[in-house]
Amino acid sequence: MAGYGQHKEDIIRRLRRIEGQVRGVQRMVDEDVYCIDVLTQVSAINAALQSCAVALLDEHLSCCVTEAIAQGGDQAKEKVNEASKAIARLIRT
Repeated sequence: MAGYGQHKEDIIRRLRRIEGQVRGVQRMVDEDVYCIDVLTQVSAINAALQSCAVALLDEHLSCCVTEAIAQGGDQAKEKVNEASKAIARLIRT
């Protein structure tokens, strides 16, 4: 089971909202809406994606990583390393 299993519906709801926002931006471009207005919506989409990513990361840390650490060994090191790389990717975006 994925670490976000208990909050899967919330994650899906967020992603569907983001999907709708992207479709809205496509429509704005089709309709030749002013550039700054389109960029404002793109910024909102980026913020929503970032928020969703942080929620997923939080679930991963509190479930998958915590369980691996409790078990110890190489799996714990691997999960912590994996989480660290995911955080680094999020920071770069």
